[in-house]
Amino acid sequence: MSKKRKWDDDYVRYWFTCTTEVDGTQRPQCVLCNSIFSNADLRPSKLSDHFNRQHGGVGGHDLSSLKHVPTPSDQSETLKAFGVASHEDALLQASYQFAYLCAKEKNPHTIAEKLVKPCALEIAQIVLGPDAQKKLQQVPLSDDVIHSRIDEMSQDILQQVLEDIKATPLKVGIQLAETTDMGDCSQLMAFVRYIKEREIIEEFLFCEPLQLTMKGKDVFSLFRDFFLKHKIALDVCGSVCTDGASSMLGENSEFVACVKKEAPHIVITHCLLNPHELVTKTLPTKLRDALFTVVRVINFIKGRAPNHRLFQAFFEEIGIEYSVLLFHTEMRWLSRGQILTHIFEMYEEINQFLHHQSSNLVDGFENKEFKFHLAYLADLFKHLNELSASMQRTGMNTVSAREKLSAFVRKFPFWLKRIEKRNFTNFPFLEEIIVSDHEAASIAAEITQHLQQVSNFFHGYFSVGDLAEASKWILDPFLFNLDFVDDGYLMKTDLAELRASGQILMEFETMKLEDFWCAQFTVFPSLAKTALEILIPFATTYLCELGFSSLLHFKTKSRSCFNMSDDIRVAISKKVPRFSDIIEQKLQLQQKSL
Repeated sequence: MSKKRKWDDDYVRYWFTCTTEVDGTQRPQCVLCNSIFSNADLRPSKLSDHFNRQHGGVGGHDLSSLKHVPTPSDQSETLKAFGVASHEDALLQASYQFAYLCAKEKNPHTIAEKLVKPCALEIAQIVLGPDAQKKLQQVPLSDDVIHSRIDEMSQDILQQVLEDIKATPLKVGIQLAETTDMGDCSQLMAFVRYIKEREIIEEFLFCEPLQLTMKGKDVFSLFRDFFLKHKIALDVCGSVCTDGASSMLGENSEFVACVKKEAPHIVITHCLLNPHELVTKTLPTKLRDALFTVVRVINFIKGRAPNHRLFQAFFEEIGIEYSVLLFHTEMRWLSRGQILTHIFEMYEEINQFLHHQSSNLVDGFENKEFKFHLAYLADLFKHLNELSASMQRTGMNTVSAREKLSAFVRKFPFWLKRIEKRNFTNFPFLEEIIVSDHEAASIAAEITQHLQQVSNFFHGYFSVGDLAEASKWILDPFLFNLDFVDDGYLMKTDLAELRASGQILMEFETMKLEDFWCAQFTVFPSLAKTALEILIPFATTYLCELGFSSLLHFKTKSRSCFNMSDDIRVAISKKVPRFSDIIEQKLQLQQKSL
């Protein structure tokens, strides 16, 4: 073991100072360039050589002359003023940027120290040399560091959202939904919609676990406590869109009762995205039995590993496109339409497979009446899938969503008239297999009865087209007939003035409806406020559904105990952390601790 050299105050003549490591090893650091050398270089010849070669100076300085040299923190501020980051700032910036990318890509925190950093060091050693490798080695990327970085960024993003909520000129809209993760823990997720700088913003609000039970009062307590914790009154909420079990988040649930008691002005809306469940509830006995038969067939194939392997091998042998069937789920409504389509298109092949396996499901599956029912259900749920897909986007408001639902329901009378005439054009799968008038007549009666029930149920459940005639100026203030507005209506004058402006007309033709009314907030505040109070509420819980998909990446079998509230906020929020502010606060805390 080599002898450790000691620092001598006389070395300051070469513009060096001393840094001491945790184990007591002293290392020289150049005051001019901040370069740190090994303990072996702690001798006059090495220090003088660096000073003469790199800085072209003349030795002879003492301790008093070093007092006039800028400190490292002063140098850091000077570098920032010229747009250059100091060495310490650069290390922190690199660490935060990697943690941000790690959260965005939903990767485990250990990936940095176990994979990324070792790979980066090897690449730097091979391509750039040992000096670059030493610099990369200093970037802190341990598991704990990444975790703390993500927590800090999450808090910064949350603070930005809370500041926006406090500054918004109108009440915000909330979207709320619940799911169960891989660890059987119930998670409540919320998104918020608000106005900021003439634009409607949709942002992630929180994802918190329901610790004990999942009753409506538990959901409300978690929802209310979030606002109380951040010192925001619940009155800031103007609407809440919910989805889930009627006992927990439905329109007549305990949650709604608690919300109404605490803040009576809040409007409660139910997600318009799941008409499949309503259609299923209206199914007559024969159609319901057909749907259950499909579910049993899929469970027979997918629920048993040997059957699933044989099924895949069978389809590969005969060269069929679909070799994997989807599971039917209640919560992911699109799956029901997809599995019905798959089963119908693979009907003959599945029937052969069931015969080969001597399944007791064969008799019901190859029944001709079952095939008619299957074709009708596949067609109907395909229409419902298209309706749901058209509403699955960000920025969907209640007016647009109900227009789509209203348009869908208006198709029913035309379908019924065609079916009465034995015209099944709107149901192509059914039309494909019907070959006789007797078959058409038998199935037409069942379809007619079911479609009438669905139409009535849609009207009662979703309140299709409930925007009052006098309020339709919100959709198009220029083509709206002002005669529908009462003369005593205070904003009628503003409407007339708005219609007279050619510039505003150009804005209306080129902007989205929500953005147009946000832009009118300063010119016609009363009109804009009335319009936006209708446009801000969420129509669906689509954003929560996207969030639940991200949840699957964070909560896995190997990360079942992982608390992902901060990670999921960084991953799916549109806000970008204020890195410069976070790093500046970090450096200030480090300086105070010294």
